[in-house]
Amino acid sequence: MSALWLEPQPLLLASKSAVRAELLRGALIPVEIRAAEIEERAVEASLTVDGASPSSVAGALAAAKAIDVSTRMPGRLVLGADQTLSLAGERFTKPKDRESGRAQLMRLSGRTHQLASGAALVRDGAVLWTGIEEADMTMRALSDAFVETYLDVAGAGVLSSVGGYQYEGAGVHLFDAVEGEFSTILGLPMLRVASALRAAGALLS
Repeated sequence: MSALWLEPQPLLLASKSAVRAELLRGALIPVEIRAAEIEERAVEASLTVDGASPSSVAGALAAAKAIDVSTRMPGRLVLGADQTLSLAGERFTKPKDRESGRAQLMRLSGRTHQLASGAALVRDGAVLWTGIEEADMTMRALSDAFVETYLDVAGAGVLSSVGGYQYEGAGVHLFDAVEGEFSTILGLPMLRVASALRAAGALLS
């Protein structure tokens, strides 16, 4: 393991996201993926009924994922993460198929939406830290022909990401401007996560 990492075992990532795992590994943080077993849509629905903002939903889901894994892995340090996309306060979900992906892209076309990346650090069921960072994403005006070609080249990846794009890949061609950290756009606010890990004594300070 990295000389920077002070825990006896790797960090547990309560997310299936390979991109988040690579962000952590790129920062020399050893990580094991252990997906949470929660009903995300049910949690989201409950939070929405209570009037939670899209960014609050990201933070709450990150904490719920980490707590779920932590209860099954005593003593281990667990990082949960989640991301929401909102346009004028309306929260989007991952597209179900190509048609819904197209519809999402056309709604976002020519407008600025927000990505909120939430993270939570948990050990033995206790939340040690939660953090949320946002990025403003200004999509250029998209032609019908471009959207069709984009959907062709992006393939199944469109269905795995809210908004129907992966910014680290072909999705970069959708945008005129972005404001926010690259890691936040990819789904993990790395500067805040690293700071929280140092505060928890897991990273060399």
